[in-house]
Amino acid sequence: MRSNEVSALSWPATAPRWGRVVLRRFRAEDVDAVVELSHDPYVPQVTTLVARATGQQAAEWIARQNTRLAEGVGFSFAIADARSGDALGQIGLWLKDIREGRTSAGYAVLPRARGRGVASDALSALTTFAWTIAEVHRIEVHIEPWNTGSIRTAERAGYEREGLLRSFMEIGGSRRDLVLYAAIRDAGPSRRA
Repeated sequence: MRSNEVSALSWPATAPRWGRVVLRRFRAEDVDAVVELSHDPYVPQVTTLVARATGQQAAEWIARQNTRLAEGVGFSFAIADARSGDALGQIGLWLKDIREGRTSAGYAVLPRARGRGVASDALSALTTFAWTIAEVHRIEVHIEPWNTGSIRTAERAGYEREGLLRSFMEIGGSRRDLVLYAAIRDAGPSRRA
């Protein structure tokens, strides 16, 4: 999708919220959280964030996240604590297949924020937001079969497992199988809503 084709799409006037999180634009003060996220061994393999980012590299990554919608790539949100506003991770709604009514979601949470429902709250907020976009009828999440935490996240947010995509993507230099989870508009924004 080219940027002129998403001109009708705009940043939400009200920040999407669910449970303990709010989704917002990345800010300059999120640099330390982004550096921390870059030290997770898996996150740089599946995102554009470089491993062990310097403060400068983290700032450049933040700047790129804030241009994703204008480029037609999608919405890249900081996952933030609803009370403090502190960044806890990143979640995106990617628009590559929006002309067919499909989008995809991806998320990464700081290691210190895991195990508290942050990711499932963020995915629920993102899903609710996605249904405000008339063209979106399906949201897909691709998860490696070993990643039980991410599988629980998708299921808690109301996504259903649809199957195994064999040798679907290269991650860390090798082809990997991914489990496909999806939410569809007819099923509502989330089973918990």
